[in-house]
Amino acid sequence: MRQVWIRRRGEASVMEVRQVASPAPARGQVRLRVAYAGVNFADVMMRRGLYPDAPKLPAVAGYEVSGTIDAVGEGVDPSLLGRPAVAMCNFGGYSEQVCVPAALAWPLPEGTDLRAAAALTVNYLTAWQMVRVMAPVAPGGTVLVQSAAGGVGQAVVQLCAHAGVNVIGSASPAKHDELRAQGLACVFDSRRPDYAKLVREATGGRGVEAALEPRHGRWILESYNCLSATGHLVLFGFSNAAVGKRSGTLSALRTLAQVPWLAINPIRLMNDNRSIGGVNLGRMWDEGARTAGWMRALLALLADGSIAPRIDAVFPFSEAARAHERLEGRVNFGKILLEPGR
Repeated sequence: MRQVWIRRRGEASVMEVRQVASPAPARGQVRLRVAYAGVNFADVMMRRGLYPDAPKLPAVAGYEVSGTIDAVGEGVDPSLLGRPAVAMCNFGGYSEQVCVPAALAWPLPEGTDLRAAAALTVNYLTAWQMVRVMAPVAPGGTVLVQSAAGGVGQAVVQLCAHAGVNVIGSASPAKHDELRAQGLACVFDSRRPDYAKLVREATGGRGVEAALEPRHGRWILESYNCLSATGHLVLFGFSNAAVGKRSGTLSALRTLAQVPWLAINPIRLMNDNRSIGGVNLGRMWDEGARTAGWMRALLALLADGSIAPRIDAVFPFSEAARAHERLEGRVNFGKILLEPGR
């Protein structure tokens, strides 16, 4: 079978397709013949050497796949054979075949599109954890999401729309018209340094009930300043450390140096009646029972048309470098996928 390997730290050109032996599922595992593999910012950070949980290079990236279960290990229900499914994998997803614990592979409802399902796992589970579990907002309230045109941002927009929650979002100016067409209450340039004032104006001075920030660094305090009383800031990324050819240890350190370590402290949180939290789906591997419940809810929403993942582009394995460059350049609107069969 073929896999996309990251040979070493560096630009997207360090990726290459290799031929390897097909894996056999161990006890408690299923094997999927992959139809689509999701591309996420964690993969870019892994390639840049900035993702602490990544395996040592050379290695295969990829957190999520959709496909068909073509083999099962000992102790797994054999009726799963031939079932379309979506799965989480702890790296290794850029492969034609992937073995995962059966508990992390979810059979798809009848008629579910494999392409849409591949866009569900990382982005929508992250969004669900933020807006349904950690910072739920009542109907009529408002959520601020940075990078609203990205995979997670689009998931947040759809989940909030389903719940009757207003959304304010940031993105590059070329994406504003489409975001407005999706019903966002206010859209602003993601590079604007003083957006807290704009957000307060858009909410009548009150602020938002939840702010979702993927960039880290200096942006944390600005998003915090957008919150209303009892508002919650959720951090879900470190993307500002990946800035193209300048990415590396120095860019990561610069981003960390801009974190408002002293400005947001326990005393201030109490006095402001606000809270702050973080989401890293990659650290939820031991919470399978909880994430399985979230995934089942998401699959039901996908099946009845309440959510519809936005697919930006699909690349063959041989063009995985282009997929990474598109994501790293923040050009995408929605999810980027790899397709082994193309």
